Amino acid sequence: MTNQEEFTPEQSKVLSRYVTNTSSNVFALCNLPEVIKGALFSRYSRSSLSLRALLFKEFILTEETAFDKISMRHASDEGSESEDQTAAIKRAQNFYDRVLDGYGDDSIAELGGAHLALENISMLAAKAIEDSRIGGSPLEKSTRYIYFDQKVGAEYLFYREPVLMTSAYRDLYLQSCNRLFDTYSTLIPQLTEQMERKFPKEQEVSKVAYTASIRAKVLDCLRGLLPAGALTNMGLFGNGRFFETLIQRLGAHNLAELQELGRKGYQELSKIIPSFVRRAEGSHKYQVAFSRFIEQMEGELKALSGSIRLDRFNRLGVRLVSYDPHSPFKVASALLFPHGQWGLMELQHHCRNLSEEELSRILEAACTFRENRRHKSPRALEHAEFTFEILADFGVYRDLQRHRMLTQDRQLLTCHFGYFVPQEIRGTQMEKPYCEAMDLAKKAYDQICPELPEEAQYVVPMGFNIHWYFHVNLRALQWICELRSAAAGHPSYRQIAQEMAKQVSRVLPAFERFFKFVDYEGYYDLGRLKQEMRIAEKMQGRS
Repeated sequence: MTNQEEFTPEQSKVLSRYVTNTSSNVFALCNLPEVIKGALFSRYSRSSLSLRALLFKEFILTEETAFDKISMRHASDEGSESEDQTAAIKRAQNFYDRVLDGYGDDSIAELGGAHLALENISMLAAKAIEDSRIGGSPLEKSTRYIYFDQKVGAEYLFYREPVLMTSAYRDLYLQSCNRLFDTYSTLIPQLTEQMERKFPKEQEVSKVAYTASIRAKVLDCLRGLLPAGALTNMGLFGNGRFFETLIQRLGAHNLAELQELGRKGYQELSKIIPSFVRRAEGSHKYQVAFSRFIEQMEGELKALSGSIRLDRFNRLGVRLVSYDPHSPFKVASALLFPHGQWGLMELQHHCRNLSEEELSRILEAACTFRENRRHKSPRALEHAEFTFEILADFGVYRDLQRHRMLTQDRQLLTCHFGYFVPQEIRGTQMEKPYCEAMDLAKKAYDQICPELPEEAQYVVPMGFNIHWYFHVNLRALQWICELRSAAAGHPSYRQIAQEMAKQVSRVLPAFERFFKFVDYEGYYDLGRLKQEMRIAEKMQGRS
């Protein structure tokens, strides 16, 4: 090898197993365990060698790595046999740990990742997992497209919380959840029939698209009956730092389910990215210290909150709590900043003294040429921040909470704030069983909560209202409002998205222009229909 990265034919052949090409300056790694990718990139940051030369010299040719046994079968290698790599990876682990430890930077753990499946976990647990947003990408089973009334062994699929199942509330919990699922299952065909009568299929609409849109409509209406203990599945991709942080948080949680998921997650991830998650092991000094920190902090805050005497917040909808009235000047100055040699402070002072027309021209330049919501606005919009508090049903929270670029926190799930009744069943024979099931769940919650407030959350149906806050910048808010107000969205969260955009536009009219793709229309009969038609047309075109 020379400094110009010239490889012999034999070296190129070996490297071709692990890189997508051996000559271009842009290439991808392949057929390598995640821990090797992470170690390679971490070494890369402090080496004068090219990545391919580094891979060859310090990994492939190093006997300690047992690289010949770790390497994976390449698709172009005719007749090669796959090998059990586990033993070889374990043998080489000390080598990679030393590489990683040598740099002592947590960001190194972002250089490797893994896909983790979590099946048959409660919706409550899924939300706790999704609280760890940065570095991870979750995908959860949808309540809009999947029926949740399946049974396994004659039992509905909801979490049998171990504390509840060994308490005096066991039968009450089981009966309440079963009643909710029974009602959900019974109302599906009734509401489906009503929807089909109300919205008959038009001739030009395909049967596939029509059926899918009706199902989405029905399940959107009835999802409020599902308890927070209903079981769901989740696929989760994340880098090593994300998983370490997630497992640490799960291990420090009060709920037994989350602690168990943390232990199982660590066990499985240790098989593929052990160097990145080792500090999250239950007995590791970092995990022990973190759990102690959480326990002490939560205990102190709980004690301090006990002395507060305020009325319970009970205002449905969205309230804008705080914003910076000077943020239009800050956004304008940030937009101008990269186009000259001025100081940011001086630019902000300059923009404060502009006329309304001059300021508008700057802001307008950042949105005039946007053709659709997928045209992401410049980062300058992040200089404006807003805090909202929201009281809406747990189903709405589940949909809005998943957005990455915001700071959010919620209060415990309760039955104190009432519940949502879909307008599609109001005044029909379905309203009574719906409300009876919700009221019975509230009675069960009220009995369990005084003794077991956190475990009582599992019996709370999704239709009950929850109190949370969002702290979000203008750029992220623009994306949320434009995405979640779309016709295909759930009516409840469409209203939340519309209202957030309206309230910002009301207090800061200069920012109204940034919500140009918010759909302010009211109720859509079959909001999913057009999208389902497009999907059906695409599928037909591929067949």
